[in-house]
Amino acid sequence: MFKQLQNNDLGNLEVTLDGCKILVPQGTSVAAVVLAQGLRSTRTTPISNSPRAPFCMMGVCYDCLMIIDGKANQHSCATYVKQGMHVETQQGVGPALGDAR
Repeated sequence: MFKQLQNNDLGNLEVTLDGCKILVPQGTSVAAVVLAQGLRSTRTTPISNSPRAPFCMMGVCYDCLMIIDGKANQHSCATYVKQGMHVETQQGVGPALGDAR
């Protein structure tokens, strides 16, 4: 559904997405990476466990929340990838700050 456009001017960064290391273009949002990788959801809701995925792509709807570098409830649409970043799908409210991996 989503396809990353080629831009040879940008370097690639290695990030870990749900335990898999991938190369992604520098300057890409985490949500764009998730969509380009074909991930169907970024989180589940705390009450019904319903899957959610990036929707507004500007940080308003909260559907793109993910665990980024061990910190839950991060807007993946407003966070740009960094070298070595660890991104995980969030289940419910995610781990408490003291439970960071």
